[in-house]
Amino acid sequence: MEKITAVVVLLILKSGTVSAGWSVTFENPNICAIKGSSVDFRCTYNYTDGETVTKTAWYKGAFKDKIWTRVRLSDFPSYDNRTEYHGDLQHNCSLAIHELQVNDSGYYYFRFDTNKFGQRSKTSVYLSVTGLSAEVHPEQVRAGDKVTLECITQCQSPSIVWFKDGLPLAKPEFRAQAEDSGTYFCAVKGQESLHSDPVALDVQWEVLSLQSLEASHTGLYLCQVRNSVGEDNATEVLLTVDRNDINRVILFVGIGLKVVIVVLLPLVVIWAGCPGVRVTVLKAIILSSVSAQYLLAPYHTDEFTQKRQQV
Repeated sequence: MEKITAVVVLLILKSGTVSAGWSVTFENPNICAIKGSSVDFRCTYNYTDGETVTKTAWYKGAFKDKIWTRVRLSDFPSYDNRTEYHGDLQHNCSLAIHELQVNDSGYYYFRFDTNKFGQRSKTSVYLSVTGLSAEVHPEQVRAGDKVTLECITQCQSPSIVWFKDGLPLAKPEFRAQAEDSGTYFCAVKGQESLHSDPVALDVQWEVLSLQSLEASHTGLYLCQVRNSVGEDNATEVLLTVDRNDINRVILFVGIGLKVVIVVLLPLVVIWAGCPGVRVTVLKAIILSSVSAQYLLAPYHTDEFTQKRQQV
């Protein structure tokens, strides 16, 4: 009985000596990465002195026949040409995965074998792969409204940058102006090529319509919006009315009718049917209440000849 006890104690001590130096350590056991990017699993492993590592392998947890098991990454066709082992047969077991896909999310394990024993990692690395989604709040925007751009991702507090029509945007919050209409997308800083799908912003704004222009209309124009919060002004727009511009023409010629018309026409160019006949620059014309027929004769820029024939 004493001999059997001694043998059991000896086996326990020997086993403890072998496994005491065996371990696998992951630098970051929880990793969140953007779809399309690359990720590094930094890993180290240790074993008993005097042993030689013969092989290493990475695994991914998966259900097979409703049983959780560890499957070699090399057995997944989707990882072909996307994994890169940075480790060695000493102590480094780091792994890189490129062009991440959403279905790469999951638990990863490491195993190594020596000339005497094999060791699997007791813990794992959990990888979460997420995309980016851009949103505009509110969805309908009028000039002067506050706009907030939101970049949605499962990763915690990444450094987000924004772009408008492909150009960097300073802030994701602003008061909407007409020039803010366009497409916006977000990305993680340092990985700008991996951005969200673009989202459109259409700023609705008021339109000032001048039915007939005069030289006195020349000047700077701006619109102002007000609400309970405050007020804001749009960017000024310069309007220059040139005497050679073409605008609307309203011409009523009455034969045997009583007509009262006020026509404000800053300028117009009319080519007549006969070559060389041109009419330019009609100024304010006041036609009094008469029964008459009006004929327009050719004239130059500052000349206007009116002939009237009484009926």
